[in-house]
Amino acid sequence: MSITSLRIPDDLKDRIASAADRAGQTSHAFMLTAITDHVAAQERRADFHEVADQRYARLIESGETIPWGAMRDYLQRRLAGETPSRPRPVEHGDDA
Repeated sequence: MSITSLRIPDDLKDRIASAADRAGQTSHAFMLTAITDHVAAQERRADFHEVADQRYARLIESGETIPWGAMRDYLQRRLAGETPSRPRPVEHGDDA
């Protein structure tokens, strides 16, 4: 494990100490948890963007989309407790 120094304003240090005390943790453990949670959130966001980019590339390549009317109907029927068939993608520009 490595050691890293972190300069933080005194008021933030006090806030961290109070929050850590309320959480039943040391300031050190509280900061590690906060950093770990933030890093994990950033990794999830990066993964989300990677998947979105891949899906967008497939959409551009195939030109297939699901018309909003068909998707809206499908979602409304699902919310109503029905089990409708999933809407099928169509070539972009086709009416379905």
